[in-house]
Amino acid sequence: MKSPIPDYLKIVLENARAIESGSPASYIETLAKADPSKLAVALATVDGNIYSAGDDRVEFSIQSISKAFVYAIAIEDIGLQGVLEKIGVEPSGDAFNQLSLERGSNRPVNPMINAGAITAHSLVTGATAEERTERILKGLSKLAGRQLHVDEEVYEAELKSADRNMAIGYMLKAAGIISCDPQDVVRGYIRQCAINVTVRDLAIMAATLSNAGVHPKTGERVIPQASVRQVLSVMTTCGMYDAAGDWVSNVGIPAKSGVAGGIIGALPGQVGIATFSPNLDERGNSVRGVAICEKLSRDMGLHMMDVSQIAGATVWTSVATIVAGTHEPHHPNCERDVIIFSLRGAVRFPGSERLSRALVRELGEPDPEDPGSGKYIDACAVVISLRDVYSLSAIAQRMLHENIKRLIADKRSVVIIDPSEVLQMKSADGKPGDALPHIVKTENEARDYIGGAGSSTVLIKDDW
Repeated sequence: MKSPIPDYLKIVLENARAIESGSPASYIETLAKADPSKLAVALATVDGNIYSAGDDRVEFSIQSISKAFVYAIAIEDIGLQGVLEKIGVEPSGDAFNQLSLERGSNRPVNPMINAGAITAHSLVTGATAEERTERILKGLSKLAGRQLHVDEEVYEAELKSADRNMAIGYMLKAAGIISCDPQDVVRGYIRQCAINVTVRDLAIMAATLSNAGVHPKTGERVIPQASVRQVLSVMTTCGMYDAAGDWVSNVGIPAKSGVAGGIIGALPGQVGIATFSPNLDERGNSVRGVAICEKLSRDMGLHMMDVSQIAGATVWTSVATIVAGTHEPHHPNCERDVIIFSLRGAVRFPGSERLSRALVRELGEPDPEDPGSGKYIDACAVVISLRDVYSLSAIAQRMLHENIKRLIADKRSVVIIDPSEVLQMKSADGKPGDALPHIVKTENEARDYIGGAGSSTVLIKDDW
């Protein structure tokens, strides 16, 4: 069995591919030559699982997406209060490269516009642009889980068209916001933006923010939790520039875009998202990327203001051996294993994704890199217990339906324990000929169906 999530992502990409508006960033020579057909999306869960589709291994420059993470590094290096003395947190409503400062304080209005990002770069520990960039490159590489590098061609191209950023640097120096050489700071900022990433890198970086600063794969705390809160707050109100209001309303995920065509979204406690498509709208955001994020948010119930489901969900797996009853002592499933996947609570996307992953791991072909996977591929029946589930979100319900259909397509006997009828799926008893599960209300009914009347089970595994 395969997870339905990659297939869903491919459909989302193909729908977005039909959007032909926008164009690559024209003011940077290298970016202007970007292939507009490139398109990719990735999702990373807070426990480190990554799903991706499209051109997910293609590297592109991180550009302004770096602003969110460098802001976190600056907070780590000089403290939040020190950063707030130099950079505000208010939405600007202006273009990202606007030459303007906050009235009265002379601070850049937020760290997501160029003036604020250049200031944030200057606050990172390091006496020179090279030292600051090395500190930033090391931090971003740790977040991505691999060594990243600077695209020198992009760096040189941006440096040629850096007049406006240089003007911002001198403005900041004149206002007393930065004290070092403006040209040196701007060169370092441009070099930071030229670091290459893939959507898979960005998704796991975003998921680190979603996971309160703990890297989903390594378990290492990369960003202090208080810094994560600050970064996500500013991403929510300022991350999409003067489109931030539309974004919060339509997508509802803290996000940051870059003019190479990347977008990240970090939904606290749930998932990190990344998209890539070079064609930009008039606000500097990827046209297809925005459409993909809107689609994911709607389909998967990811809007942070969606409170239709409350509390969390857990999934665990157990395995039992069928013991035949006296009524059918020679039942064919006697002494065979049954695998049970039990869910609890309010199940949303993360809970349904975890169930999908458990099904694939336990019932799929063994993976040499994952000892124990595929161990129950020969189980005589698959039981999904919804006894302790009190709600399924729309995406959780759809994913569960799809997983069940795939199990049945694999010729597996599927039994659903659903006393509250949260699944809203017909039973095989209701419509002969359809590929449907057998739905019961109690464990006893499930045992009788699988092992014959009066059968029992002996638990042999309970470790998910």
